[in-house]
Amino acid sequence: MRADSRAALFVANESWTYAQLAAAALEHVALLTRVGVEAGDRVAVWAQPDLCTAAAMIGNAVAGVATVPLNPKLGLSELRHILGDSEPRVAFCTQGHEVPHEIAGVPSLRAAYGPGSASLPALPIDDTPALILYTSGTTGPPKGVVVTRRNIASNLDALAEAWEWTERDTVVHSLPLIHAHGLVLGLFGSLRVGGALHYVPRFAPESIRDALVDPRHDRTMLFAVPTMIHRLAEAAEHDEALCEALRRPRLLVSGSAGLSLREHERIQSLTGRGVHERYGLTETLINCGVPASHVPMPGYVGPPLPGVELKLVDDQRREIDAHDDQTIGEVVVRSDAVFAGYLNRDDATAAVLDDDGWFHTGDLATRTEDGAIRILGRRSTDLIKTGGYRVGAGEIETCLLEHPSVREVAVVGIPDDDLGQRIAAFVVVRPGETEDATALTRFVAERLSPHKRPRDVHFTAELPRNAMGKVQKKLLGG
Repeated sequence: MRADSRAALFVANESWTYAQLAAAALEHVALLTRVGVEAGDRVAVWAQPDLCTAAAMIGNAVAGVATVPLNPKLGLSELRHILGDSEPRVAFCTQGHEVPHEIAGVPSLRAAYGPGSASLPALPIDDTPALILYTSGTTGPPKGVVVTRRNIASNLDALAEAWEWTERDTVVHSLPLIHAHGLVLGLFGSLRVGGALHYVPRFAPESIRDALVDPRHDRTMLFAVPTMIHRLAEAAEHDEALCEALRRPRLLVSGSAGLSLREHERIQSLTGRGVHERYGLTETLINCGVPASHVPMPGYVGPPLPGVELKLVDDQRREIDAHDDQTIGEVVVRSDAVFAGYLNRDDATAAVLDDDGWFHTGDLATRTEDGAIRILGRRSTDLIKTGGYRVGAGEIETCLLEHPSVREVAVVGIPDDDLGQRIAAFVVVRPGETEDATALTRFVAERLSPHKRPRDVHFTAELPRNAMGKVQKKLLGG
C-alpha cells in the first residue's frame, strides 16, 4: 500500500489519504504492542462505520494478528459463542461508538486515531490467518472461517483482472464490514488495487446517489446485494437524479444472493445499463464473476475467475460433464482463495473440503456451453425431490417473479408422504394486488413443466432475511 496523498477512504463526512490511513494503522500497532498483543494472536474489532475501524483492521494485518470482525448488532448469546470460540486477546472499539455488550474475560480497547503521515511495511503474502469470519449459523452455532493472507490476495488479484479494477476506481457500498463482500472486496480490495472506498454507513437510495456523484471520484463501481438493488430501482422510478447517478458507475455489481431477472430488467429500463453478478462464499471468497469486458448476463454469475477451478458433481460426488444449462449439479471449487478450514472444527472442515483441495459448496447450478454458471440455490433447501423429479427452487422463484402481483417469493420443499416433497411458495404480493394462490399455481404450470407447480402457496407480509439480505429458508420450513 503506497502511502501518499491519494484518497483512500471516505466514511460519512470524513476522509483519509493513504498516508493518513497508514499513520492511523501504525498507531493501532503501537497500541497492540503496549497491551502485549503478539503476532499470531487474534484481535476482535467491533465493525463500527468509522475510519478508525478500518485503521484497526489494517493495523492488525501489519502486526501479524488475525481480525475477528464483530457485528455491532450481535445478540449476547451469539457474541459469547464467537468470543469463546475465537478467544481474542483483546476487543477493539473506536471511541465515539458504544460497545454494544460488556465482554467478560476479553479486555476492551478504546481509541481514536488521528490522521498523520506515514508509510507501511510490505505485508507478506502467506498462509498466515488474516480474518476469522463467522458464518450466519443457519445449521447450528456460527462457525469461524479462517481466511489467510494468500486467500485474500489471490482472490482480489483475480477480481482486479476480471473487472479491470484499478487505482482510478472508487468503490461505493453500504455493506457491513463483517463479511467477505463488504470487508474483503469493499475495503481490502479497494486498497489492494490502490483505489478508494466510499463507505455509506446507513443504506438509503439518496445516500448512494450522493456518493456516486461525489465530484472527488474519478470513476466509481457500486457493490450491492439484491435487496439494495431492488430498493434502488423502486426509488429510481420516482427520482430522475438517482437514475442519472446509477448511469455513472463503471460497474454495478450484485452478489451474496441471486438478482432476479425482473430487477435486472428494471435497472436496464431505468438506466439503460445492466448489473454484473458474481458468486462466492465466505469459505471460498469469490468464485465466478461476469467480466467487465462482457455485457451483463441476467440469471448467470459468469464463468470462474482466473485461477479458479470449478466442476459440477452429483449426489455421490462424481463429476458431471454437462454444458447444456439443464443438468443440475453441486458446485465444487478449488483455488488459492479456498479457506484454511473452520476454527476448532476439523470435522466440519473435512465434510466440505476433500483431500485434493476441492471445496463442496452445497450450491446447485447448471453450466452453459461457454462455461457460464447459473446458480439455482442451496442443495439443502433448494433441491426439491418431488414425485421422482429433481427440481431447483430458483427456477420456480424466477418464474413467479414474472407475475405482476408478486413482489418477493421463496420456494421450498415440504415433506410429503406421497411425493417425498411437495413444492411450497411463500409469496409477498405488491401493494394493492390480490392474493390469488390458484392464479399463481396456474401461472407456473403454464410456463414450466406441470410437476414444477407449487402445491402450496402461502402469503406473507415479508420474508425472513439475514443481515446480508439472504432469505432464511430454514425459517420457512424448507
